[in-house]
Amino acid sequence: MEIKSIKKLKLYGFNNLTKTLSFNMYDICYAKTPEHRKAYIEYIDEEYNSDRLTSILTEVSNIIGANILNIAKQDYDPQGASVTILISEGKIESEPADENDGNEGTSEVDNDNDIEMYNLGPDAVVAHLDKSHITVHTYPESHPDKGISTFRADIDVSTCGQISPLKALNYLINSFSPDIVIADYRVRGFTRDVNGKKYYIDHKINSIQNYIAKDIRELYQMIDVNVYQDNIFHTKMLLKEFDLDNYLFGTAKKDLLPGEKKKIKQRVKKEMTEIFHGRNIPKV
Repeated sequence: MEIKSIKKLKLYGFNNLTKTLSFNMYDICYAKTPEHRKAYIEYIDEEYNSDRLTSILTEVSNIIGANILNIAKQDYDPQGASVTILISEGKIESEPADENDGNEGTSEVDNDNDIEMYNLGPDAVVAHLDKSHITVHTYPESHPDKGISTFRADIDVSTCGQISPLKALNYLINSFSPDIVIADYRVRGFTRDVNGKKYYIDHKINSIQNYIAKDIRELYQMIDVNVYQDNIFHTKMLLKEFDLDNYLFGTAKKDLLPGEKKKIKQRVKKEMTEIFHGRNIPKV
């Protein structure tokens, strides 16, 4: 989806605005037995291991037009995974180490892109671009008594310059097919034009929903909590359609007694409502 600019700005140097899109995405299910809950955690751990997450974040980089500088990934025991990708707006070309330098490291700063590059020898170059990164952390977990299991993925896409994380919004939602999305978008800092005037945002936006595809919007109940004067935008999304079969792991709806179906549905919907509103619902 096109990102609408306010106007074409003639900037003094690099665009110093930092644009950050942050997600909490949740998948909820009911796993009846301890064995089912263990199997659900194992399934999620395999489905969203660090290799799969790296593939997703690499595609995010392609979508927003960023260049990958470095990838760090990790799977955890007993569960969960993390991936961090450093990115840049412009291509980074490294110079080989000066033969006269031996093994001593040197550093240089690319003033156009705020990149500090460390030349550590002929086979190693490390580059870091401040505030431009993509990260994901996963948190599979289960309730010890009620049979509810959840999978949470926390994702941050933070860019500086003209590239925008909003371009990856629909791809990320489709990649995880979440029951609940809690999304935040914020533009921080300022950049100057050639006359020294400060700009605190360089594109038009009044809601994250502006950048969500129509077919996705139709699937979710959505509410906004925005602070326009501070360029802070917050959107919550809750899947509208509820089919109990889609929330059962290791058990089919046809195998449950009517009373069980009702109780499980109440538990799952209560869990989803609590996460969506960010507060516990007291027992009646």
